[in-house]
Parts: sequence; structure tokens; C-alpha cells
Amino acid sequence: MATLNRIGWSAVSLGAFIAVWWLAAALIDSALLPDPPKVLEALFAAARSGELATNLLATLARVIASFTIAMVLGSALGIMLGLWPAADRLLGPWVVLFLNLPALVIIILAYVWFGLNEWAAIIAVAINKIPNVAVTLREGAVALSRDLAEMAAIYRFGRWKTLRHVILPQLAPFFAAAARSGLALVWKIVLVVELLGRPNGVGFELQTSFQLFDVATILAYALAFGLIVQAIELGVVQPWERAANRWRR
Repeated sequence: MATLNRIGWSAVSLGAFIAVWWLAAALIDSALLPDPPKVLEALFAAARSGELATNLLATLARVIASFTIAMVLGSALGIMLGLWPAADRLLGPWVVLFLNLPALVIIILAYVWFGLNEWAAIIAVAINKIPNVAVTLREGAVALSRDLAEMAAIYRFGRWKTLRHVILPQLAPFFAAAARSGLALVWKIVLVVELLGRPNGVGFELQTSFQLFDVATILAYALAFGLIVQAIELGVVQPWERAANRWRR
């Protein structure tokens, strides 16, 4: 019931947004603000030509690759920093540095050092995300319950059972939080990477449309991109987040 209520309010909000957009486009009457039918026409044209699917799949592939690398390396780094204070004192300043370093700097350096290729793009995105994951998981590792760890030691759980039944359930909400914030960040950075140095993807198509002042196509790709992001949020991220917090009940 709560889910249906949320969907209903979302539909009302979306309908109000489309109505305001349509009214504003009619009042301005300019190619710089096309109305919803023109954007849908551009969207269907891109879909019929096959460019929409090609660019979306290219962007999704880069998002998945860089997100996976960032989650694995960032989680390992964050847990290490949280469990070993010496490692935190040694590597913590570097994490803070990369956390605040502009994404554009890392992207440009990656392209300069490794060339305008796919791996440079993925590495640049992953490096931008790793510090965020590390900081989140570090807090999770610091917050691990000593009482539960002592209980596991008393009952001789062993390393595997302790990891599976004591440590990972406590870290699960932090993994979910890192994944949620990380996915939002990776989406944005991938578009910048594509805009600067890739021959396909949503970012590349947005750059091409910008050069042609094709606002309808820009909004069409933004619409398609937003629908995919919402589908992943509702179908993957939110269920995972609920499952990760279920043990707290």
C-alpha cells in the first residue's frame, strides 16, 4: 500500500511538471525550449535509428565497469582503514586529497597519461569514486560492535562464520549507502568522461547535440537516461537497501 501511495504521488508530481513545462514552452514559443511532443519525437527518432540503444548501452557498460572496480577497491580500502588505525593515519590524508580533487583533473590526467581509450575512461571514473566508498566503509568498520566480536570469539565461530554472520551484516547498510551515493556520482562522471574523450555514449551524444543547438535531442537523451536511472533505483538499489537493513529489526 505504501508503495502504491508513493507511486501515485510520483505520478501526480510528474504530471504537474509536464503541465508546467508544456505551458512554459507554449508561452516562450522558442526552439530553445521544445514542448513534450517534440522531445518525444526526437526520442523516437533516435530509437528508430538505433543510436539511442547504442549510446545507452555504451554508457551503461562504462558505469557498470567503473562502479564495480570502485566498490571492490574502495570497500577493501575503507575496511582496512577502519580496522587498523596505523593504516588510517598513513593513507587517510591521501583519501581526503582524492576525495576533494576535482573529477575533471583526474579525467584529463587519465586521458593524457593513458590515451583516449576505454580503459582510461573507466579508470578515471573509478578513481573518482573509490575515496567516497572508502570513507563510508571506514565509518562502518569503526562502528563494528565489539560485543558481537567477543561473542563470536567465545563461541569459536572461526574467521569465515564471523565474517558471514557478524561482520558483513553490520557492514551491509554501509555497503548500500556507498552503492547509492556511488551510483549517482558515477552516472555524472561517466557523462563527463564521454563528453571529453569517447566516440559514443550519452555524454558524446549530448556534446554533439549541444554543438548543433538541438535542445530536443538533449532533452530526449536526458529523459531516456533518467528513466533508466529510476528503473535501477526502484528495481535494484532500494530493494538492496531494504534487505541490507532488515537485520536491524
